[in-house]
Amino acid sequence: MEISQSKKPQISAVIFDLDGTLLNTEQVTKDVLKDFLAKYGRAQDAEKEKRRLGMTFIDSSVTVVNDYDLPLTPEQFREEIVPMYYGRWKLAKPLPGANRLMKHLHNHGVPFALASNALRKNIDGKISHHDGWKERFKVILGSDQVKSGKPSPDIFLEAAERMGVDPLNCLVIEDSIVGVKAGKAAGMKVVAVPSLQTEADSYSIADLILHSLLEFQPEQWGLPQFGDWVNDALPIEPIRLTGFFTNGLLQIYSDDELPDQIWGLFLGFAKFDDSKTSKAVISIGWSLGCDTRRTIKPCMLEETDVEKYDGKMQLLLLGLLRRSCDEGNKLDNIDITDEDRMAADAALDLPEFCNKSFTSDAENGLCID
Repeated sequence: MEISQSKKPQISAVIFDLDGTLLNTEQVTKDVLKDFLAKYGRAQDAEKEKRRLGMTFIDSSVTVVNDYDLPLTPEQFREEIVPMYYGRWKLAKPLPGANRLMKHLHNHGVPFALASNALRKNIDGKISHHDGWKERFKVILGSDQVKSGKPSPDIFLEAAERMGVDPLNCLVIEDSIVGVKAGKAAGMKVVAVPSLQTEADSYSIADLILHSLLEFQPEQWGLPQFGDWVNDALPIEPIRLTGFFTNGLLQIYSDDELPDQIWGLFLGFAKFDDSKTSKAVISIGWSLGCDTRRTIKPCMLEETDVEKYDGKMQLLLLGLLRRSCDEGNKLDNIDITDEDRMAADAALDLPEFCNKSFTSDAENGLCID
């Protein structure tokens, strides 16, 4: 994961995209258009949806009406579909590493802005469900507040001007190729964290491509270094996965449980349907054959009969192993070594990790802590 230039850049401010970069809004709203199209006898097309990734809402509405030959004007389409999104936005969760990075920048006095192709009123509706988000951004901009949305550089240049920072000293963090193009057109450094990991090859113009914000290293950009690693493990906001375990792999029940940005070697606990639990290292990657799919390989660190086990399993991911950050932009699974097992086993005895469990917490919707 090398930065594409030898000279270490000095970044003074960071500009974030929102949907697919900080929030999993695209994941929780993915069926809204499908349901809408079904009312008009249309079937959603995955390739057409990929081409719309990162567009402004206004441009996207024109494209949808044309692509699916809807008997509506773009304005009528927007009026009908927007209310369908409102209830879903409150379900959107921060993507891995988003809260960590924003808190870190805020605590060190590094200004950061939000620049999204969404309409400003919709941005407010999305971030209002997350404590402190609106207050931490020095600038918030929607595509309706500038002449042209991404891939035009207008929104990034406007954000830099409002923050009083030279564009050359701004770092853009984006998930879409449209946003990456806009950041480069603005003369800024760009980190891409692709929403669609299997499309990462299309992001080659970015200065750096990461699997997730968990891998972001501020010191590479002249920013204060994180201080939250515990030896070789990084505590993360817990992620719970439930599925069927067989032949060494966990098949999760719903893809909604796992954002595309989750990749690498994780540590945590595995729970079998008989309530037995074990420390575990979990390798998460992709099977890249003709049938591209997520692969989740748990490795138990305690005595179990897992080789003979077929049945329900729950995983609680509590941390990321440092070695994940040194593996580059590969997508398939990382093989788990003895050193990985030792590092995970030691970390899971520490207070930062061992105090988490599978117990229910109805208040925050997580079955942990």
